Amino acid sequence: MITQIPGGYLSNRLGGNNVYGAGIGLTAILTLLTPLAAHGGVGWLIGVRVLEGMFQGVAFPCMHAVWAKWAPPNERSRMVMFSFAGVFVGTILAMPVSGILAESWTWESVFYVFGGVGIIWCIAWFLIVKRSPERDRFITLSEKEFILKSLGQVEGETEKIQHPWKAIFTSKAVIATAVANFCENYGFYFLLTQLPTFLKDTMHFEVHTTGFVAALPYMAMGLSLSIAGYLADWFQIKGILTTTQVRRNFNCAAFVVQTIFMILGVLILEPIPTISCITVAVAMGAFAWCGYAVNHLDLSPKSAGVLMGISNSIGTIAGIVSPIVTGYITVNKTDDQWRLVFYIAAGIYMIGFVVYWFWASGELQPWSIEMQIIAEKKRNANQMSFDNKLEIDE
Repeated sequence: MITQIPGGYLSNRLGGNNVYGAGIGLTAILTLLTPLAAHGGVGWLIGVRVLEGMFQGVAFPCMHAVWAKWAPPNERSRMVMFSFAGVFVGTILAMPVSGILAESWTWESVFYVFGGVGIIWCIAWFLIVKRSPERDRFITLSEKEFILKSLGQVEGETEKIQHPWKAIFTSKAVIATAVANFCENYGFYFLLTQLPTFLKDTMHFEVHTTGFVAALPYMAMGLSLSIAGYLADWFQIKGILTTTQVRRNFNCAAFVVQTIFMILGVLILEPIPTISCITVAVAMGAFAWCGYAVNHLDLSPKSAGVLMGISNSIGTIAGIVSPIVTGYITVNKTDDQWRLVFYIAAGIYMIGFVVYWFWASGELQPWSIEMQIIAEKKRNANQMSFDNKLEIDE
């Protein structure tokens, strides 16, 4: 949480690609050091994990800063959703691979392999991904011009952005994305952390079975991310829906469907129907992400990293709160207690629906336009000052 907003701020100053690469690279190094820390004692291990969390905190804000420079408006949903799909693919693959490595060699090998892969990825990232199209030596002229023109970017990359903090924190559109982030993440983290326990308590699944079954919803979400992203862009390109309508309709429709299927799943409480309902509810999260998660780029491309940092910090709170609430309620592990937990999650989805429906916007915000005007005036003033200096020197 503590590095989300600073990560977004630094991404504007230092480049989203640089901060993102550094965050993942340092996490990879700490992963390699994890076995050494574990052998040194539990305190060292916890310290390493805390540092990893801090470096990981820059990931989502910095990815938005990267896309703000690279993603044309009509391709934003697809690009952002495709990159987010990696979260689920990585999670799904990491669990069985970790088991195989630990069983075939040692538990330490898990950290050496994943840490090594992270280092290789980091080297490739810095070689391939540049801060903006202007700095990419391998981009074609036509592609560079297309991206810059679509984003309305003509200024140099060294521009220092002054974020209008008061306007950002009081913006209804920004608040809507933050609330939607919290509501979606509440249900997401609740299921991510508690679904195996729920399956064991209510469906009486064996431990070795719950892991595979619990992965099904996230496999479905990984697949639906690309579909949702493509559809969101298609509606915009065809002129069927405006950007605001795409964000609002996708996000709110997802919340309604998630609410319905969460309630249905625990009312039925039979293995196949319940798991099917939960899978649909989780998969629909991809459509919600096409709303609030991409929305920051619409509101203010220049501040997208900071906006994502604010929104995701609040979303991370949900990831902390939901397992705690579940633990307090399901003390006796009864069906009724688990039903109450699902009802709470469904109610929170509906709160997100109401707030996002009335406050969401897909338009460039007035404070973002004002920020651009101020930056333009500063550039013109600097240029005039430079020209006057040249005349005096001559």
